[in-house]
Amino acid sequence: MTNGRIVKVAGPLIVAENMADSKMYDVVKVSREGLIGEIIELRGDKASIQVYEETSGLGVGEEVVSTGEPLSVELAPGLIESIFDGIQRPLVKMRDLSGGRIGRGLQVDSLDHERKWEFLPTKKVGDLVKAGDVLGVVEENSLIKHKILVPYGVEGKIISVESGKKTIVEEIAVIETKDDKRSVRMLQKWPVRRARPIKEKLSPYMPMVTGQRVIDTLFPVAKGGVAAVPGPFGSGKTVVQHQLAKWADADIIVYIGCGERGNEMTDVLNEFPSLIDPKSGEPLMKRTVLIANTSDMPVAAREASIYTGITIAEYFRDMGYNVAIMADSTSRWAEALREMSGRLEEMPGEEGYPAYLSSRLAEFYERAGMVKVLGTEDVSGSITAIGAVSPPGGDLSEPVSQATLRIVKVFWGLSAQLAYKRHFPAVDWLTSYSLYSDRLNEWFDANVDADWETQRAAAMRILQEEASLDEIVRLVGMDALSQEDRLTMETAKSIREDYLHQNAFHEVDTYASLKKQHKMLRLILLSDELGREALAERVDIEDILALPVREEIGRSKYIPESEMEKFDLIEENLKQSMAALISEGEI
Repeated sequence: MTNGRIVKVAGPLIVAENMADSKMYDVVKVSREGLIGEIIELRGDKASIQVYEETSGLGVGEEVVSTGEPLSVELAPGLIESIFDGIQRPLVKMRDLSGGRIGRGLQVDSLDHERKWEFLPTKKVGDLVKAGDVLGVVEENSLIKHKILVPYGVEGKIISVESGKKTIVEEIAVIETKDDKRSVRMLQKWPVRRARPIKEKLSPYMPMVTGQRVIDTLFPVAKGGVAAVPGPFGSGKTVVQHQLAKWADADIIVYIGCGERGNEMTDVLNEFPSLIDPKSGEPLMKRTVLIANTSDMPVAAREASIYTGITIAEYFRDMGYNVAIMADSTSRWAEALREMSGRLEEMPGEEGYPAYLSSRLAEFYERAGMVKVLGTEDVSGSITAIGAVSPPGGDLSEPVSQATLRIVKVFWGLSAQLAYKRHFPAVDWLTSYSLYSDRLNEWFDANVDADWETQRAAAMRILQEEASLDEIVRLVGMDALSQEDRLTMETAKSIREDYLHQNAFHEVDTYASLKKQHKMLRLILLSDELGREALAERVDIEDILALPVREEIGRSKYIPESEMEKFDLIEENLKQSMAALISEGEI
């Protein structure tokens, strides 16, 4: 261990001398209080250290002790349903120890080392195993079977394995390797800034279904994909992130509140235990890990929080789970990076952000993906990363937005104009895009309906036609349009208001399965198709728009998933109503 002395204190950054034996990213303990810090720059025997706790009261000459280890997270049963700060300190335990404000220098284990878990081995004595193989399982809760993996770098024969109630620090197995015997515990540690190894990266081929119609239908994200949700203040980024965390068909959710308001994390904590997962019928919290580094917490820990989150996500991916990680927001993370860079007196890049902003963002997003995990069995897992971006004033030309757009393949651009109109989710269908759409069409056509892509293309075409007609309407009014163009405008209005608009706080409308989405959009497009046939038979547009069945189509979003047969009744009613109009016109 290296002992140094503080020579400079600048907010969360301190400089210590006599640190020549230290390494980059080593964790250090600062002063008698043992404040946690991390070395981020070495010059000669001086080390610049970002401190993850409040530094007020620190003075020159105080001791700095290097642990010789990088910042790591504890990985073991007990992660699910927990809430941690940016460096994986358990906030509930810290509140019990120090009250509402986090005390300085608290030494707390990230996970409970005393709690016993029922370990059930899946391997037996004599089995040959290598890194990534499943030694056994712990039922963490009714939703998650926590698989205990052979640690990275270990390969050999099991010479003992024990079942029964064990703490995460007790020995569960011994593996004889080429060189020695390795004791295996449930607890593993992993450096947060180093990606966990994989066997092979795969190409994403199936969507992550979110239950949000504008996303699943128009701009889908693949399992193992990366997406960005940029938008100005008040456009609903956090609600979109919450909706994805609640309803996305991932096995595990890792939600990082990175520099956001504390009341938003409070909403998550209050909501998730009471929300019921539509697939399992269990509380959503039973498959969620929360990391909260809110705006009033130390800025240095904010920079570490997304690495903590992605490392936990990789751990569950290695078990073969599909994980979704929500980072809200990467702009606040980049601001922390800018602050630390400024204190290091580095040459600033655009708008004061460090020159390595793009590479750091890429490092984070590149750790997502669908992969074949280590081990003898052919198992795949995925991490889908979704980052909110908060550009100042909604200006997407600023550096964080531009750097993010160069990396991600899905862009859900939120519009202040739509938000002011109370249209939520405020995803702008004219500026958003998904580069996964073509790749996922085959899956949608095979698993939902053969005309999924046809419907999607028709809806986008109508919305784009509306945008071009809208200028004419603003100049000379709706009456100047032909009857066919008026029908286009009405169909586009129905797509916008009845289909794309979705109420996050309505118990039925908050989530729509792919089957329901397909049936809803089919009704709207069939109404347009039959309306055009009626216009060709000289039926007046006003008569078409006055049909009572159009109101039923508008209300179809409130049909519960258990009553899907009602869509067929509305479709039959629509066909009969249009046929009756045409026959009246012929008379």
